[in-house]
Amino acid sequence: MKKAKLSDMKGGWFIGNFEPSLYKTNDCEVAVKTYKKGDKEDKHYHKIATEFTAIVKGKVKMFDQIFEEGDVVVVEPGEATAFEALEDSMNVVVKLPGANNDKYLSED
Repeated sequence: MKKAKLSDMKGGWFIGNFEPSLYKTNDCEVAVKTYKKGDKEDKHYHKIATEFTAIVKGKVKMFDQIFEEGDVVVVEPGEATAFEALEDSMNVVVKLPGANNDKYLSED
């Protein structure tokens, strides 16, 4: 048995080929991410990975659209989006496959 705290993980990421990780793999990456209202992430895209974001709590803006609790957003390789927490929010994020160094800032 293993036990860990999400607060000890970098940005909520706990499965993937990085440190720390509870399960080291290149097959996928998994995170539980929490945001305060107003938190933002720069517009970016992935060349390899598909990213699945499930909104567990709160309201967020991606692709210039508003998503709320229960919504799942699928971001395909090459699709660029910024992120903004419109309320305190919690998301579960899965990236398939896990692809180190596959985050590119978008200038669009």
